[in-house]
Amino acid sequence: MSNIIVLKCGGSTIDELSDQFFANILTLKKSGMMPIIVHGGGPAIKEMLDKFQIETEFVDGLRKTTESVMDVVETVLTGSVNNSLIRKLNLSGILAIGLSGSDAQLLQAKPKNLERYGFVGEVTNVNVSLLTKLLAQDIVPVIAPIAVGEDGIRYNVNADTVAGDVARALSAKQLIFVTDVPGIMQENELIETITDKEIEQLISTGTIYGGMLPKVQAAVNSLSNQLEEAMIVDGKQSELATNTKLVGTIIRKSSAEVI
Repeated sequence: MSNIIVLKCGGSTIDELSDQFFANILTLKKSGMMPIIVHGGGPAIKEMLDKFQIETEFVDGLRKTTESVMDVVETVLTGSVNNSLIRKLNLSGILAIGLSGSDAQLLQAKPKNLERYGFVGEVTNVNVSLLTKLLAQDIVPVIAPIAVGEDGIRYNVNADTVAGDVARALSAKQLIFVTDVPGIMQENELIETITDKEIEQLISTGTIYGGMLPKVQAAVNSLSNQLEEAMIVDGKQSELATNTKLVGTIIRKSSAEVI
């Protein structure tokens, strides 16, 4: 089984990741796990757009990306946000390198719907060879979700989607969503393991609601035949269950029903 784990760090949690979180990543690495990090940067992008008074809108939950918005998205994600994470990892004794989809065509993409969403892309190919070479050198790749299409056109891609695409392409053991909550809670108790069907029930009863909904749905949507397990963990109060496993909620697909 693959020892690759892909961690998706949301833009709103990056600044609040605890020192313990990075120490735990180091422990995972020393225990034979090979982490890859994909990050977002929504709050930082909004701040920069506001600063330059660039108007933007959300369509179906995605930021409609014009050429001027794309300039800001690329600058923020590949610049300040990516470098901030790299510095924190390196300070924790973890050798890390920052990448975007433009580097060695790491993420190739096509437009999702140019007229409706602007330069929002869907990943068509992941440069698996580049990532495996970096992992073999004991380097943690930290990926900003900018992809490149035909004629070198840049695309803004949802970080949750990129994390899922990378995890599936590398047959990762697990995709981990790093958030600001311990996992899925029920009556103040952490649910350690849950299926997608059980999640549907908890949503219908209102146990999963508000800001937790998109996190859980992103985790469920990432599951496939190539990626059987996703996880939600807390980046602010990071804990290890074992030297190869973080504390949180593991989400698995329900077993196929026998007809």
